[in-house]
Amino acid sequence: MNLHKLNIIIRKEYLGRVKKKSFLVITFIVPVLFAALCTLPAIIMTQVREEAKKVGVIDASGIVMPHLEDTEVIEYVGLEGSVQELKQSMKESGIDVLLSISPIDSASKTVTAETYSEKPVGLETLDIIRGRINDAVEEYRISSYQIEDLGQIMESIKANVSLTTYTLDESGKETVSESGVYMIISMICGLIIYMFITMFCSMVMSSIIEEKSSRVVEILVSSVKATELMFGKIIGVALVALTQFFLWVVLTVALVGIVGGAVGFDKMAGSAGDVAAMTATQNVVPTELQTVMSTLASLNYTQILLSFVFFFVFGYLLYASLFAAIGSAVENEGDSTQLQIPVTIPLMIGMFVAIYAFKAPDSALVLWASMIPFTSPMVMLARIPFGVPGWQLALSMLILICTFLLCAWISAKIYRVGVLTFGKGTSFKDLWKWLKQN
Repeated sequence: MNLHKLNIIIRKEYLGRVKKKSFLVITFIVPVLFAALCTLPAIIMTQVREEAKKVGVIDASGIVMPHLEDTEVIEYVGLEGSVQELKQSMKESGIDVLLSISPIDSASKTVTAETYSEKPVGLETLDIIRGRINDAVEEYRISSYQIEDLGQIMESIKANVSLTTYTLDESGKETVSESGVYMIISMICGLIIYMFITMFCSMVMSSIIEEKSSRVVEILVSSVKATELMFGKIIGVALVALTQFFLWVVLTVALVGIVGGAVGFDKMAGSAGDVAAMTATQNVVPTELQTVMSTLASLNYTQILLSFVFFFVFGYLLYASLFAAIGSAVENEGDSTQLQIPVTIPLMIGMFVAIYAFKAPDSALVLWASMIPFTSPMVMLARIPFGVPGWQLALSMLILICTFLLCAWISAKIYRVGVLTFGKGTSFKDLWKWLKQN
């Protein structure tokens, strides 16, 4: 293989794609979307609050009104009269919501409640009102049994156990952790690598089909070997993908840092840094936010990033070589559907296993899927946040490299014949014949 010619093809493929406006637009838009995805949930949780409402109450039961205490978003006002009359005068009396409580049903020992308002009432307000009514009914039922201190007895037997989870590193250091964070990162890693492999492998196949259908490939193979052309395209697109990925990482981190500093996430992260020490020495139960921030701070981002790059590169190379062989065998993308099925099914299986790997990251199914090279790029990435033994990670990498070399050799043999074959449909039988010809 002539490295000089291969370098020319790689440079042409790389520069031709990087200079496109679509590349620049996607490169700068995606980090904005990722940053929004990372920061918007926290911003929404801290900033979105329902407007204060004045709730007029008609309590025919006589037991609910004492439990309706004012909050920051609700002010209760006791009213008398019929519901129909009060509904007509809500605006004049400044009432936002009219709450009607029925008399007590002696058989079921409960009440029914109805609200009336011009605009739909928010879920937060409804949950608060519903909770107060339930408290009133529970207290009424307790008192109806006429058992001394029954309310205190029932309150004392209610359990609200706080479960704090810790992970231990090799030195035995404790870190507060939250499995939900590992689950989210696991799913994101598996989905992103599936998306990247699918997107860039399809790009390789489309480029080969385009050159073949326009007969440009005949001119190209007169100057370079077919295998040099195939690997030049694969490596060129791989460099485009890595360039885009690293730009996404840098820009996303920068945007998240800017937004986080603006809304005060850095202070929350700093307060979460001492959570493990506080819980160990002072028996302090961390808040949910502190636990999440502590978990995020304890992740081995270097391992995750390096593993992502490795499994993306070799997962891409493995599937790109197969897609290149498919592209060389057809003259338009419509004819490639049948040949793509055996290739895309393992890729989709890997994605599905990766999505559910968080349930049992060390189960037999997930373990084997992280070793099989056609599913390991997605599944192993999904396992890494939960911790993977070094020998398993190394073995998975070695199997993936060896499988790529084998598939690249097979695809190159098919590509040599297929890229110059025109005017007939291609079947799996034809691919087998081409493989045996060389």
